Amino acid sequence: MRIAILKERGFNETRVAVSPETVKKYLSLGFSVCIEKDAGLKSQFLDEDYVKFGAEIKATPKETLENADLILHVRSPLLDTNSASEVAFYKKNATLLGLLDPYADINQFVDYAKSDITSFSLELIPRISRAQSMDVLSSQSNLAGYKAVLDAASEFGRAFPMMMTAAGTIPPARVLVLGAGVAGLQAIATAKRLGAIVSAFDVRPIAKEQVESLGASFVEVEAPVESAETSGGYAKEMSDDYKKRQMQKVADVLKNIDIVICTALIPGKPAPVLVTEDMVKNMKPGSVIVDLAVERGGNCVISEAGKIVHKHHVKIMGHLNVPGRLASDASRLYARNLYHFVELLWDKEAKNLKIDLEDPIIQATLMTHQHNVIHPDFGGPNPKNSTKNDESKAVEAEILPPNQENADHDKDDKASFEGRLSA
Repeated sequence: MRIAILKERGFNETRVAVSPETVKKYLSLGFSVCIEKDAGLKSQFLDEDYVKFGAEIKATPKETLENADLILHVRSPLLDTNSASEVAFYKKNATLLGLLDPYADINQFVDYAKSDITSFSLELIPRISRAQSMDVLSSQSNLAGYKAVLDAASEFGRAFPMMMTAAGTIPPARVLVLGAGVAGLQAIATAKRLGAIVSAFDVRPIAKEQVESLGASFVEVEAPVESAETSGGYAKEMSDDYKKRQMQKVADVLKNIDIVICTALIPGKPAPVLVTEDMVKNMKPGSVIVDLAVERGGNCVISEAGKIVHKHHVKIMGHLNVPGRLASDASRLYARNLYHFVELLWDKEAKNLKIDLEDPIIQATLMTHQHNVIHPDFGGPNPKNSTKNDESKAVEAEILPPNQENADHDKDDKASFEGRLSA
């Protein structure tokens, strides 16, 4: 069977879906691997690196996709402004894997179903022990939390650690992390390594132990009677009374904070507002806020996607695709996640893809199959099989770039699409 990987053409996307290391692994399973020329260049993977491990390099998207059974992507396939799509070049019954962002663009899956494409949206992988090696959001969030602290340090006009000199003592920076998921915990660990005094807030009681195990203090709001987490262990939306007390607590803490790392997202909804403009006004001059949720509206009301905003003597950073700012490492981890997911689909004896519809990982991620949209949370027919978490759960920011190429497909307009991809 044949795997195809195209150059990512989405806005601000620097990652690639396969690394030289995973090419070798795919070949050992029995696949052939075809990669578009310069697909890995932004991730510091050269064509010769791929060839060394057995991949073929093709000059055009059409050549790369020819007879491909499995297409690996970072983001959704490109949608052309002239209503054409790379999907026009997919063979019938091809399988597509990637971060397809169903909450942002469900219409793409109708097109995949019409084209007999089996598609898996990997950001929906459940957080169960068997799926840890496939958890793309955790691998990318880990890097995002790390990079967020480095970005803050680069804009912060002071040192992070306490320094004792003959001229006097420099006090350490104070960092607050809002949200103690994967990105938040990595931000805590990174800020501690740099010498900062770190505190963190999360509505889930279990997060307190995790935060304190990293040497940070936990900002605690008196818990209400109702549970603060879903059955799956995620934070969930709290009562209005709790939210009011939460906002007051955060406002009080922010007055003495130098750097804030915001990491909260709600699947299918805009990011929750955690930092208001009044809170920013009361922060110390020279403070820095890094908003990892900016692509979904932001946890800070002042943040702007792709910009560093200077307001009320505070810098609010809204970088896009933060994992992509560490493209090589992000691509390596993502490629390994994909490989482990492909292993789940691979029948070693038959040397073919096999989709077990009873597998909970498959159920959670399979969007289209056999000419239909089948995921129950996005229009599929079997709500009883739903694996969707409560829509109100707050999870760490997963930093997925927004799909800025949304348009309707037209499978017959191949010439227009090929011209654009060749540009």
